[in-house]
Amino acid sequence: METLPATEVTEVTDETTATDAGRDFEAGVIVYNCECHTYQQVIELFCRHIPGMTPARAFELAWSIDHQGSARVYQGTRKAADEIAGKLAAGGLRVEVR
Repeated sequence: METLPATEVTEVTDETTATDAGRDFEAGVIVYNCECHTYQQVIELFCRHIPGMTPARAFELAWSIDHQGSARVYQGTRKAADEIAGKLAAGGLRVEVR
């Protein structure tokens, strides 16, 4: 009769993780390239209307929009996204909330 190798038994426990952790991030603001604004104008609009925006980050986003056609410039609650999109659109930018 063969002897089987010793095995180790470990207890398995279920962990519950919150599945609604991302629910505060309901919408994003997408800005599209329009060829009618300078980088400086776009950077100023982003810094004025997007919470926590820095000039360096605004430049990166403006560059992405210019070279890739669009960029997500904000992600947050639907209400905040709608407000920010409205302000950016009032500044002449082409925006979408999704």
